[in-house]
Amino acid sequence: MSSTTVPNYSLAQLAELVGAQLCLGERANGKAADESAADISAAEISVTGIAPLATATQQQVSFLSNRKYRPQLETTQAAAVILDSDSAAHCPVHCLVHSNPYLAFARLSHAFSTRPSAAAGIHPSAHISDSASVGKAASIGAGVVIMEGVSIGDQVTIGPNTVIEADVVIGDRVTLMANVTLYHAVTIGSDVTVHAGAVIGSDGFGYAPNPELGDSHGYGWQKIAQLGSVSIGNRVEIGANTTIDRGALDDTVIEDDVIIDNQVQIAHNCVIGKGTAIAGCVGMAGSSVIGNYCSIGGGAGIAGHLSIADGTTVMGMTLINRSVTKPGAYASGTGMQDASSWRKSAVRFTQLDSLNQRVKALEKQVKKQP
Repeated sequence: MSSTTVPNYSLAQLAELVGAQLCLGERANGKAADESAADISAAEISVTGIAPLATATQQQVSFLSNRKYRPQLETTQAAAVILDSDSAAHCPVHCLVHSNPYLAFARLSHAFSTRPSAAAGIHPSAHISDSASVGKAASIGAGVVIMEGVSIGDQVTIGPNTVIEADVVIGDRVTLMANVTLYHAVTIGSDVTVHAGAVIGSDGFGYAPNPELGDSHGYGWQKIAQLGSVSIGNRVEIGANTTIDRGALDDTVIEDDVIIDNQVQIAHNCVIGKGTAIAGCVGMAGSSVIGNYCSIGGGAGIAGHLSIADGTTVMGMTLINRSVTKPGAYASGTGMQDASSWRKSAVRFTQLDSLNQRVKALEKQVKKQP
């Protein structure tokens, strides 16, 4: 789709796209969209976009998935609102009734995407090794470098100035945005998206102390060759400027259906289980194993050589410094306070050990009393 093309759909088409029931604004009548000529006219209303409840116009649809926004539903000017059957009774405009409004919105958002589709073909400035294999209908942008022994599947899009080193394997329908770097021997499955500036397969942070390289003040560092690689499954999305290090011996592994936000650091030999979501600025030390269907909040830090159970939620800014064996929600640190209160709390935190000792002494005295 050209970036200048404005998407245009009827309400009936949108209902069919997401599997919703189109109902009239006068919800109390309980009419379905095909019961009268007026209903047919309503079904043909032209929609050109999606917007929040508070700002949507009569040419846009909106959605309600969080009950705290229900007051905005009463005054919305949207052509229609995606919502569940309970909320439909409170909707003054046309409804697209769905059991999971947020999922329906997510699916519908693609119908209004204006991102230009990349045309198949190879830009003249791209450099592709004679030993590389490029599948059908690939789009390879300006300044791309593809080195020896690379295998690229069908319908792959590679953005400008991306570098793919030797022996990388890429599946079908993969999109690499601009300036992505794939180090040697990385493997990527099908239907994967890697956003701009991501680096996959860089050396892990592996060093051994070496007294021969040091001085009187301490050791120097002997680099450990990183002999593993990175293996990424199917339907994975990796955010901009995220770094995934290659393994020291075995591979770093990202399993199917994992989503990773921007500016995440995943160190060598980590394993991320299928369906896990990792928010921005998470830092993950080496050899950590994250289970299936976990949620890791933004800014969380995960120490190395530990494991996190399937289905675990880690709240934002949490420090995980030991293994999590029981699924649940975990948090650390304290919430925001005004600066004056925080200073007092910080002082009291330093007094906890002495307070603990005093409490123990008092407990001993109490036990000694008749």
